[in-house]
Amino acid sequence: MTTVYDFSARDIDGKEQSLDAWRGKTMLIVNVASKCGFTPQYKGLEALWRGQQDKGLVVLGFPCDQFGHQEPGDEAEIKNFCSTSYDVTFPMFSKIDVNGENTHPLYQWMKKQAKGLLGSESIKWNFTKFLVDAEGNVVKRYAPNDTPEKIEKDLQKR
Repeated sequence: MTTVYDFSARDIDGKEQSLDAWRGKTMLIVNVASKCGFTPQYKGLEALWRGQQDKGLVVLGFPCDQFGHQEPGDEAEIKNFCSTSYDVTFPMFSKIDVNGENTHPLYQWMKKQAKGLLGSESIKWNFTKFLVDAEGNVVKRYAPNDTPEKIEKDLQKR
């Protein structure tokens, strides 16, 4: 059976990173963008990460430029923006595609595990979020307008 631990991706610095590094942790995996109306969610995601990491949560950011060209920069620019604008310290990855023929394998798998509205697999916009349990299974998909604060309430119920 496939779990999130079977996947890897290049981190924001270009090094291949296995998601197995977070085995046993709850993961919130988010496709992010620097120039989106939802970009201020970085603040909430960082607060969630800082407030919950000692309880076993990790937030993973995957920049994507497939929605309105809202992530135009290269990895160094993205890293700098996240650091200087939102003091992001959670793990960030290199830009990926979340839809289409070049969809990253992690997103191919997650979209099948937790379909969107009306059973759609495609990601509709930036800041779609996937919650992965400590066993590596996708348990929920959140829409872009679902805030980190809403997700934190869901985590407290678990």
